[in-house]
Amino acid sequence: MLLNKRISILDFIKTIKVDIVLISSYAVVVGIFDQYGFLDKISVPIGVTAVFGTAVALLLGFRTNQAYERWWEARIIWGAIVNDSRTLVRQCVSFFKRGNDSYEALVAEMANRQIIWCYALGESLRKLPFSHRVIKYKESNKTEAFNIPNALLSEHSETLLKAKKKKMVNDFQQVQIDSTIARLCDSMGKCERIKNTVFPKAHSLLIHLIIYVFATMLPFGLSDEYLAVEIGLTIGIPIIFIAIEKNSILMQDPFENQPLDTPMTDLAETIEINIKQMIGETDVPEKKKPTDYYVL
Repeated sequence: MLLNKRISILDFIKTIKVDIVLISSYAVVVGIFDQYGFLDKISVPIGVTAVFGTAVALLLGFRTNQAYERWWEARIIWGAIVNDSRTLVRQCVSFFKRGNDSYEALVAEMANRQIIWCYALGESLRKLPFSHRVIKYKESNKTEAFNIPNALLSEHSETLLKAKKKKMVNDFQQVQIDSTIARLCDSMGKCERIKNTVFPKAHSLLIHLIIYVFATMLPFGLSDEYLAVEIGLTIGIPIIFIAIEKNSILMQDPFENQPLDTPMTDLAETIEINIKQMIGETDVPEKKKPTDYYVL
């Protein structure tokens, strides 16, 4: 979940600590040996190092761009879910025929189920156990299915059909509400596509390999005059590349309960507050501090 106060530089460094230790150890050992003449005959033209550095930069640019596109698409999808959830309840409140004995019950049923759907979708995307409120709804309504969010949308359609049979909506209004349910289903499918589409592992391995080859050659292309500068550059430049790669890895999976996750629980809480206000409930919960963050 994207929460600045939950993400520190120290936490990020912990994710690449192995690479830092390996590169730092190599830089110190090679730097000392090179400084005192043990490796003074080995020299790599700076042009070769520059070619590898350019290759790494291009690959990292492509990787970062693809990862950001996945992350941003996920956020756009959940923005649409927020909008369509409000639209669905607003349509039910406005379209269902007032004065009918079933009006309040059907509106409340659609609204409460939509709230549960938002929480259930976020939890299923993160592969987390369902929360108490989702389990309680499943048990009370005997909702059993492999894909719970999809089953909840089917129940939406059944409730809409029930309203149509009671003549609480006309044909045009039924089509409008059904279109909103279809958009929610479409958003759910897009989330599942992002979740189930794995970024090619070979691409990550290739970038990591080239970074280490670059780090291996770098000290032999630098000046031996200043040991501290040579060691610092040998450590700093590859670590920057690795940090960029790690950031891309975190961004490419927006539903994995990582630091850069889409804040699905926070958005579901916003939807819950909005929906309960729309149907006139008095026990509207206050906005809680976000709690779905990644713990290293």
